[in-house]
Amino acid sequence: MAKLPTVAIVGQTNVGKSSLFNRLYGSQEAIVAREAGTTRDNVVRRITDAGKSFWLVDTAGLKPAEDEFEATIQEQITEATELADAIIVMVDSTQYPSDEDRRIAKTALKSKKPVLLVVNKTDLKGSLGPEEFRRLGIKDILLTSAEHNRGVRSLLARLGKLLPEVKDAEPDEVLRIALIGRPNVGKSYLFNTLAGKQQALVANIAGTTRDVNRVSLRYDKRDLELLDTAGIRRQGKQEVGIEKFSVLRTLQAIEEADVCFLLMDVNELNVQLDQRLAGLIAEAGKGLVLVVSKWDSVEGKDAYTRDALAPKIAYNFKFTPWAPLIFTSSVTGQNVTKLFDLALDIDARRKQETKTRVLNDLLQKATAKHPPAGLKNSHPKLRYMVQTDTMPPWFVIHGSNLKFVHWSYKRYLERLLRETYDYSGTPIKFSFRDEKQIKSNRERVAAGKEPINKRAGKVKAPDHDKS
Repeated sequence: MAKLPTVAIVGQTNVGKSSLFNRLYGSQEAIVAREAGTTRDNVVRRITDAGKSFWLVDTAGLKPAEDEFEATIQEQITEATELADAIIVMVDSTQYPSDEDRRIAKTALKSKKPVLLVVNKTDLKGSLGPEEFRRLGIKDILLTSAEHNRGVRSLLARLGKLLPEVKDAEPDEVLRIALIGRPNVGKSYLFNTLAGKQQALVANIAGTTRDVNRVSLRYDKRDLELLDTAGIRRQGKQEVGIEKFSVLRTLQAIEEADVCFLLMDVNELNVQLDQRLAGLIAEAGKGLVLVVSKWDSVEGKDAYTRDALAPKIAYNFKFTPWAPLIFTSSVTGQNVTKLFDLALDIDARRKQETKTRVLNDLLQKATAKHPPAGLKNSHPKLRYMVQTDTMPPWFVIHGSNLKFVHWSYKRYLERLLRETYDYSGTPIKFSFRDEKQIKSNRERVAAGKEPINKRAGKVKAPDHDKS
């Protein structure tokens, strides 16, 4: 599986980092407000442009480390520069470079990673010229107005040239399982319990504090590797309702893994961060198991307790209805070994290949029973479907007027596909190949014009731009 590069946006508060993030992603994910310092979370999304994909991270704004909470924000900036593949340093064009700007630029350049200086808010009166910012020492300077979408296209093009080519890793038979979760949900305990249960321990490679800890073992004649995201630190002083996590290390583990165990403390369920982590795992196309930990700590529990909790958890994770749910205890060992069996089953489902004939029978029956809606004289025509990839299973639907296919219709097709094949535990992906639009794009390119944008929400070609 190819490991996607990561781009981190760093800079002082109120320079427009969240606005730029939203422009690059195309949706309002981060908090955007006039008040300085409103982004208190790392926000991460997968960006695909011109056939290149990368993770984009919006870090919290820099502020003086006046308390423990602010100190952890400083650590996030340091981690971003150490773990990202490219760094965007952002400044406000209406403000002369400050000591803080110089410190941020110095930290970014010290990483020896590609660094871009984005001078934002260039549409405002009194904005300074780029020469005022050359003293920061960053040679690559781009002028933008994130709020008015100026210079964003040039920034994406520049990133495309700077980022390393994504190469598929050499295939092997090792099944990699990552333990993902918030602090204090029992990841390390489960990690040690899973490793300790196996007699045929092959290796125990302790990572540094900056790495993912891992252990190799063998189960049911299969080589496994456990990844423990020890990098998600205990949260410091936090504002109410706000939680942070070392997102880059978590992404590192998710990208490496084939299957992720998302751990949740039974005494602290329905946490938004758990749902966000599940979304990242699904977006990355990895297998997912929802693991409720510390089941031994529930007093007076019985089968009815579990049966009462399961629907509530399923409701909170209704965007991943395919993920199995299991209740575990590392103290008593309850269901711990079953986790290995689940991972092996999910791995097999992720690799299964479907027959084109069966897929097209399914598509024809689906469209006959429930034709896709469209506009007058512009109804989508879904002609045929093929599977183009595994891990995760990837399906391409060919036809015309496919830009009118509603997201709910894709859900309908996915449900039918899951009823035909057992894809429990793994996301499945769809792309739509609109033959008319592909022909039109070729004609536009031949005429020296820009092709129609095929980003999120529009028609996608199956060039494995897995977003």
